Amino acid sequence: MWGLVRLLLAWLGGWGCMGRLAAPVRAWAGSRGRPGPPLLRTRRSWVWNQFFVIEEYAGPEPVLIGKLHSDVDRGEGRTKYLLTGEGAGTVFVIDEATGNIHVTKSLDREEKAQYVLLAQAVDRASNRPLEPPSEFIIKVQDINDNPPVFPLGPYHATVPEMSNVGTSVIQVTAHDADDPSYGNSAKLVYTVLDGLPFFSVDPQTGVVRTAIPNMDRETQEEFLVVIQAKDMGGHMGGLSGSTTVTVTLSDVNDNPPKFPQSLYQFSVVETAGPGTLVGRLQAQDPDLGDNALMAYSILDGEGSEAFSISTDAQGRDGLLTVRKPLDFETRRSYSFRVEATNTLIDPAYLRRGPFKDVTSVRVTVQDAPEPPAFTQAAYHLAVMENKAPGTLVGQVSAADLDSPASPIRYSILPHSDPEHCFSIEPEDGTIRTAVPLDRETRVWYNLTVLATELDSSAQASRVQVAIQTLDENDNAPQLAEPYDTFVCDSAAPGQLIQVIRALDRDEVGNSSRVSLQGPLGPDTNFTVQDNRALVVLFVALRRQKQEALMVLEEEDVRENIITYDDEGGGEEDTEAFDITALQNPDGAAPPAPGPPVRRDVLPRARAPRQPRPPGPADVAQLLALRLREADEDPSVPPYDSVQVYGYEGRGSSCGSLSSLGSGSEAGGAPGPTEPVDDWGPLFRTLAELYGAKEPPAP
Repeated sequence: MWGLVRLLLAWLGGWGCMGRLAAPVRAWAGSRGRPGPPLLRTRRSWVWNQFFVIEEYAGPEPVLIGKLHSDVDRGEGRTKYLLTGEGAGTVFVIDEATGNIHVTKSLDREEKAQYVLLAQAVDRASNRPLEPPSEFIIKVQDINDNPPVFPLGPYHATVPEMSNVGTSVIQVTAHDADDPSYGNSAKLVYTVLDGLPFFSVDPQTGVVRTAIPNMDRETQEEFLVVIQAKDMGGHMGGLSGSTTVTVTLSDVNDNPPKFPQSLYQFSVVETAGPGTLVGRLQAQDPDLGDNALMAYSILDGEGSEAFSISTDAQGRDGLLTVRKPLDFETRRSYSFRVEATNTLIDPAYLRRGPFKDVTSVRVTVQDAPEPPAFTQAAYHLAVMENKAPGTLVGQVSAADLDSPASPIRYSILPHSDPEHCFSIEPEDGTIRTAVPLDRETRVWYNLTVLATELDSSAQASRVQVAIQTLDENDNAPQLAEPYDTFVCDSAAPGQLIQVIRALDRDEVGNSSRVSLQGPLGPDTNFTVQDNRALVVLFVALRRQKQEALMVLEEEDVRENIITYDDEGGGEEDTEAFDITALQNPDGAAPPAPGPPVRRDVLPRARAPRQPRPPGPADVAQLLALRLREADEDPSVPPYDSVQVYGYEGRGSSCGSLSSLGSGSEAGGAPGPTEPVDDWGPLFRTLAELYGAKEPPAP
């Protein structure tokens, strides 16, 4: 017959804690071999499947935490109680006869908060289950055995200096391993142990904030704040833990620059060139980084003309340098003011300004040995040409600025006067000519004069002296080139036949103006017109030729005819072609004895020139004489450009194409001809030459 299984939890009043009693009641009705009345199940009001054990309890003996009991257990020792599951047999043990459950060691809730076990009642002899297995839980009840800890500590934070009160710095967080759902073991409260009155902490959130205004980084840059977290709501008996927060004040531009001195004094030698460092000025600014960058400037015009100031690469120091050359003899000291200003200004801190400062600077110029100084940077002298040696040209002068009374010696550097055309007085710098000068040979001389101190040869200076040779009228005018002028016998009076240019080697001016004159007298045939040194030669024929130019058949007429339809063969034509073959053999003179004369090449022997007839010069006769000489002289051109149109060769079936001599051909009858005068204006010149009518026969 199955009975009821009942689980009893004992009161643990002796420990000061009360356990929970839970006993399920299950009823099965029946009898062995006989049907019985229906089974009734009675439901109890308590919960039996959850037990509690206090953590960290360490007694001298195992602690009873509960009891298993079945209704079938008559106390005869036939019922055996079994316990399986988590910790069964090690942490938890059960008395097989009584069903008492004991815990054998101290438990830690933070390691394991609960255990799940399985209870069962069986027959001791046959191990037959008397009840179905029943699962239950043993919970470890928490006690306040863990202090709060800060897993992310220690902390580091930064906040700008001069921050307002209540500015958030950082949030700290502590953890408590105790059960937050049971009591106040995990309820934490934050407080400041060290760091007051500068910082505060929110008790519930752990946010750290500034507690006072105007915290100055330049006064104290770093603060160490200790924060405590305490459980049990901060009450007495609670456990606590602490951490540190290192708070660093970051810099803001809340300090203007300041010169530590009201006057800076420097000295510089007068020979220091532009860019030479004179000294450093450093205004002090306790701020850091960009907040301490400064710019320097010279306030007074006196100092800014001679000196300049700039900021060094770090942006902190002012570098005072020379701006223009200094002269001890001219000025020996400079006084001016320098201003330092922050380059980056935070508008939030303008009330702490102005962010600049001013100091005074005095620079003393030191004397240095200097070479002699010439009175001029360069000299320009002049002297007339053709003057005797020793003629005064000019004078250069130099002085020792350090000691004006010190003597100076002068000399001309040899390379600037290699021909030794000039000399200089060593004592006074007077320059004279050493040889006569010719302007037409050389106009300018560039000398280098050296001035040296007698007591210090190393102190020397140079100057350039340019000497100009002045012109005088010492050259007769000359024609620019040889002129060989030709004129035709038909030239009209006043016709331009030649432009003549005359040159004078003297300098342009009155001495170089050239005047040209032509032949004078009543019988002159030419006139010369002076036009600004350009001379125009005109022909003035006093007597015009009265008779007309007649062309006779027996005359050997030649003209310069240029043919455009053939380029010719050049030298080959002149050597291979005899132009005499084109001449009329009937009208040609008998050949001279000896080898024939070629008219297409230049003869070696020149024909003798006929003398000019005595008496008054007649231009017409003179031109006729020269023309005859040219015609008879085989040595004058043209050689290959004169062609005869009176005869075009024998054996031609078409006959002559020329009108010259057409009326005198043997056996030919004159045909009808048109007068040349009727050919029109284009043939007017030809009509005048060849179209003149013959006078009637008597």
